[in-house]
Amino acid sequence: MKSRNLGMTLVELVVVVTILALLVSIALPSYREFRLRANRAEAKTALMQLAAAQEKFYLQNNTYADDGQLDAAPPAGLGLSDATEHGYYTIEIDAADVDGWTATATATGSQADDEDCASFTVNQAGEKTATTDECWRK
Repeated sequence: MKSRNLGMTLVELVVVVTILALLVSIALPSYREFRLRANRAEAKTALMQLAAAQEKFYLQNNTYADDGQLDAAPPAGLGLSDATEHGYYTIEIDAADVDGWTATATATGSQADDEDCASFTVNQAGEKTATTDECWRK
């Protein structure tokens, strides 16, 4: 009688594990970069919400809100959090007076690994700057 080989040899197992390790080593960095880029939208959204809230605050108070008024409820403040929805960025109003304001979103936690776009800035004129020029366009 012939014996049937029902299992895998050690060589076959090593080949399969090697192929899987190679695929993971290629896919993981791409996925990590994708996640960092996707999280940038959170900073942009928070700054655009802040810009809209600043204009509403200005209409009611004839001045822009400063960092101390960021999380205070309207009409005494903007009623916004000092962190983005998932906490990837902190929001700060750098300067504010009757003439204008500047706000910055700075990466925190795991998002701080995103060195290309570690901070985003916007002001009352709608001027957008970031760590590198292409951050607002991506």
